[in-house]
Amino acid sequence: MQQIPVYVFTGFLDSGKTKFIQETLEDPRFNAGERTLLLVFEEGEEEYDFSTYPHQNIHLEVLDQQTVTTKQLQTLAKNCKAQRVVAELNGMQLVGDLYTRFPENWVVAQEVLFADSTTFMTYNANMRNLVMDKLVGAQMVVFNRLEKGADTMPFHKIARAANRRIDILYDYIDGSTAFDDVEDPLPFDINTPIIEIKDADYALWYRDVTEEPKKYDGKTVRFQAQVAMLRREKNGMFAPGRFVMTCCMDDIQFCGVPCHYADAASLESRSWVMVTAKITAEKHPLYHGELGPVLTALEVLPAEPAEQDVTTF
Repeated sequence: MQQIPVYVFTGFLDSGKTKFIQETLEDPRFNAGERTLLLVFEEGEEEYDFSTYPHQNIHLEVLDQQTVTTKQLQTLAKNCKAQRVVAELNGMQLVGDLYTRFPENWVVAQEVLFADSTTFMTYNANMRNLVMDKLVGAQMVVFNRLEKGADTMPFHKIARAANRRIDILYDYIDGSTAFDDVEDPLPFDINTPIIEIKDADYALWYRDVTEEPKKYDGKTVRFQAQVAMLRREKNGMFAPGRFVMTCCMDDIQFCGVPCHYADAASLESRSWVMVTAKITAEKHPLYHGELGPVLTALEVLPAEPAEQDVTTF
């Protein structure tokens, strides 16, 4: 079955999604005649003007993001013989929930978040779970309607806390744009003989080591963690880790790393330990065929509970 690339544009109402998609479809470099299924899950004040497109192979469908089904999407793509999909999502709905209903051969090629700088902080304060939902999966976030000279660091910190790899573009009201070029040094030194992870930095380390395991291959790390036992590998392995909150109480999850340890069976689940271990980048069932960090314990000692049960970014 031939794969269909999907270009996803997220953001809250009046954030500039429609305008950007309109301009993109007007560009002959993007619209060279490919049969495109344009899905609109949120109707704003802006409307699409097909008369300006260099090619007219665009099929528009307005849908309800909450109720649309996989079968509906398959049928729409089949009827217009879509070669690609462009989707404008509803900012008040979770992106991941819709992705679970995408047909099997739909592959997200790009996800871009548009954020109105004049309202973004309010959304982040009052609907942080929806903001984080969109930042976590996006390759790029565009902060628009910025005054020239405005302080962009608050936007930078929120975006990078959710997604260290995200590209950040600032779009100013005078028509100029600028990419964010602030480097975010890690709060720990990965080139020391033993990488010491402070309790408050566990979430950052976990995300970094799982995103770039090769960077840590062969290095030694020490961190405070709770014990979790692995269902499939009860003998000689456990998963030290922490409960991590990305945005709100509803999305707290245990983030542990599989660890070889001969005395793993003697450990009590949820007990606190201080782990010193060697890291290797290898495949493990937890990583679904991809490379990920696997630890080999050098020392596992009892430890006092952390001040905070749950850590965050």
